[in-house]
Amino acid sequence: MNRHTYLLSTYRKKKEIERKEKALASSRIEVDINGKGTSGYTINNGVNKGKVLGHKVIKSTDNW
Repeated sequence: MNRHTYLLSTYRKKKEIERKEKALASSRIEVDINGKGTSGYTINNGVNKGKVLGHKVIKSTDNW
């Protein structure tokens, strides 16, 4: 009977963790990347307000 008790308790703990992670993921606020024509994320408040992070740079392959 100990094996079944162990399996049920580990299953319950795993499902509880999954439920908490799902609730946390659904409560996150999506950031506005590429908003307002930028190629990265713009910081909205704090010391670095207005600074753009994570620019995407695509090098041209048309070098004729």
